[in-house]
Amino acid sequence: MSQPEPSGNWLYGSCYDSGRSPADLAATYPGPPDRPRAGDRLARRRRRFTSFTVLLVVALAGLAFAAVGIAHAVLPRQFTVAQRRQISDWEMERRWRVLTAGKIFPASVAYPVSATDLNATSNLVLRAQRLAISPTATCSGAFDPAAGRVLSQHGCSTVLRATYLDASGSMVATIAVAVMPGSTAATSAYDGLPAAATGEPGPAQAFPVPGTPAAGFGDAERRLSSIEHAGPYVILSTAGFTDGRSPGVTADEYVSEEMSSLANGLVGSVAKVLGEQPPEPVCPGAPGC
Repeated sequence: MSQPEPSGNWLYGSCYDSGRSPADLAATYPGPPDRPRAGDRLARRRRRFTSFTVLLVVALAGLAFAAVGIAHAVLPRQFTVAQRRQISDWEMERRWRVLTAGKIFPASVAYPVSATDLNATSNLVLRAQRLAISPTATCSGAFDPAAGRVLSQHGCSTVLRATYLDASGSMVATIAVAVMPGSTAATSAYDGLPAAATGEPGPAQAFPVPGTPAAGFGDAERRLSSIEHAGPYVILSTAGFTDGRSPGVTADEYVSEEMSSLANGLVGSVAKVLGEQPPEPVCPGAPGC
């Protein structure tokens, strides 16, 4: 005798006749869940995209910060304008200690005489010979009182001096270098020095050299001067005669020109050596060099 067909529904996973009604079975097995709506899916995607974007921005910012730190640790340090000026001043301030006296005051210095004064077609280049280099002096001991006060007020610490004889042997000049604490102090001292008119001896005192034609070169024999500042140095010279002549140099135009050329040539020679700008300072390594 055949069995009755079970009343279960295969759709809900039942293969036995349990005797339960379809309504009861529907309540027990509610069926597959409803599919999410398109708007909900789009909102979730947007939230995921926003979160990803935020994380990406944070990661890139961290990477950039790390790159800056690495570059700062590895790349050469860059000096500011003020630091470069300070380093250049320091290099020039120590130059008088580093260079030999013979480098600052060379054995021979060229100076030109204008072709106009010679009634010639070209300048005549003459050479002055160094007679002696003085031991270092103080500002009060190397300049007239008024100039010595001005230089001392601006920090003059040391004075370097040498005396030269012109090519004819009849003119002599002393050059004096006032060492200042910086280029600003040198400029201020230069501007504050008493002005010396053309044909006046100027504030630098003579440095006579015994046993030479400059043995009798004293302050009374000074006739004219030259002055310049270069870096942390104020450079002055004073020139006069070795043969005791008393008239001022302005009485003879050629003599005045030649003596001025001698005084200016000595100042220019020393200014070129001591006042030469050092190379642009650079830091060859990482911070702290």
